[in-house]
Amino acid sequence: MRHDHDNNRDHNPDRDPGDDRTALLLRHAMGAASAGLPPLPDLSGPARAEGRRRAGRRRLALGAAALAVAAAGAAGTRLLPEGSAAPAVVPAATAPAAPVGPVHIEPAPGEETMADLPDDERSRREVFQNEAVGVLQELLPQGTGTVRRTDLNVSRYQVERGDRVFVLILSVRPSTRSVAIPSCAGAKGGTCVTATLLDGVKARATTEPVGSGGVTATRATFAYGRSEVTLSLSPDESAGVSAPVTNEQLLTVASDPAFHELLRYADERPMEPLATSVGGG
Repeated sequence: MRHDHDNNRDHNPDRDPGDDRTALLLRHAMGAASAGLPPLPDLSGPARAEGRRRAGRRRLALGAAALAVAAAGAAGTRLLPEGSAAPAVVPAATAPAAPVGPVHIEPAPGEETMADLPDDERSRREVFQNEAVGVLQELLPQGTGTVRRTDLNVSRYQVERGDRVFVLILSVRPSTRSVAIPSCAGAKGGTCVTATLLDGVKARATTEPVGSGGVTATRATFAYGRSEVTLSLSPDESAGVSAPVTNEQLLTVASDPAFHELLRYADERPMEPLATSVGGG
């Protein structure tokens, strides 16, 4: 990644992806299907070694059926059609303890949640969320907090640090709009940084005041494949605490090969509504 400020990457060395039972089941379920997957992007220098190390550990299935199998293994149910050959999974008796459940977010009146989805689709999104939690926990700077998924929708997570709660959004939304190359022109106060991510993807990150202006939110946006991507952290306004990441730190997360594996899956098999132009916007 190239941007106009240097940034030291922070990692969480204590994160153990194997502690997430569902992610473990996912990896085993993917064993039989992964042989036909395309190779990872041809990265250069340290990025290639880093990308293969992480993606080899976390590579997503890019196959909805196998994701459903992994979810079925965690839930003890069968999602494949009768007669289908299911990839081998770790027996429940030997698998690690199940991950902490999602944070419950009360929906607004009339708002649909993941609980309204068919079982197989809800399972697919939950497995994706669990994988995203692991990637984000590893890539966000150490000390940011604990990442948890929520049961409201696939794009909403939260970061908990003591009694502070920050809303985290990871949205990969299919789009028919032509997305302009991001620039800092017209940024509303605060600070703005642009960067070139993997495969020449252009991104912008801004830290801007929200509410009364006493706290700030940090947000990165860019186009990926056929989707519009948003990665953001909001402040804990009730506590008067700004989002605990900088523009550069968020762009470092967005440039990582393991994060791009998440984007690739969500772009090829969307889980969010289509974004369309409204009123020429």
